[in-house]
Amino acid sequence: MGLLDELEQEAKKRRLSGEDSARRKAERDTAYRVRLDPALDALHTFLSELIIKLRTLRPKGALRYHVPGYGDIVGYVEHEYKLTEERQASSREITLEFPCAIATEACPTVEVEGVSRVRAIAGFFQRNRIGGMMAPRKDPAGDVIAATFRAKGRIMLGAHFHADAETAMLRMSFTNFDVFDTTVKSIAPSQVDDELYEQIGRFLLREPNTLLQEDLPEAYRKQLKSKVQQQEIKRRWETRISDNRETELAHLRRVYTTAGKVGGLFGAVRSVGRIGGAIGRVRSLFKRGK
Repeated sequence: MGLLDELEQEAKKRRLSGEDSARRKAERDTAYRVRLDPALDALHTFLSELIIKLRTLRPKGALRYHVPGYGDIVGYVEHEYKLTEERQASSREITLEFPCAIATEACPTVEVEGVSRVRAIAGFFQRNRIGGMMAPRKDPAGDVIAATFRAKGRIMLGAHFHADAETAMLRMSFTNFDVFDTTVKSIAPSQVDDELYEQIGRFLLREPNTLLQEDLPEAYRKQLKSKVQQQEIKRRWETRISDNRETELAHLRRVYTTAGKVGGLFGAVRSVGRIGGAIGRVRSLFKRGK
């Protein structure tokens, strides 16, 4: 094959690739305008009617969120719904937001000890805008070594629906429903129908639904379960080791600040010699003191 023939074949491949890309883009555009755009009109109507009924009936179902190291946070939906919509030339967005009031009287009062544990729960509460940290106790170095927690405040829940001609998919995201996180799922145009709206409604009301269920192979389910168990065991050991280390370091700080003598410090360090490298550092300090 000559050079000109090779170039002609390459040009033909590029033309076919460009035509195929243009065809797929046209199909996505058609799917958006014929299926998704009208489907979001129907979804908006469904959510509007759902809100009207919920504001009238005001069902009081409890929401529970498990927080490691603290326990279950219990809350009840406050029926203050905000439904917004944004339209662009080739995209649509629908957002539904509403608050959940934390039932403080139904939440545990937990006394937490250890710097790492206090930081973990306090950080979690702060990230999710939850109040309830009380009576913090600090060591001489200023670190909070113990505190009492009892959750209070509000949790914002949100459902977001987005579709565009670029992807020709309905992208759904739900924030703070089952856990303090955002769950995302994409739906093909052919699956956006009345049954999907029904599942969305039941999901929002925390009724039995199949909205976010995935058909996973049994072997994969077992693998995920085993991985979760291993991570939990690892987390427990890491927390235990960290707490022991912090207890020993706190003891070291108290001895150092009260005694103020190198001999006394060296004796204290020997009693907590399990801290990696601590003896070596104190011996260096002792040598420099000479």
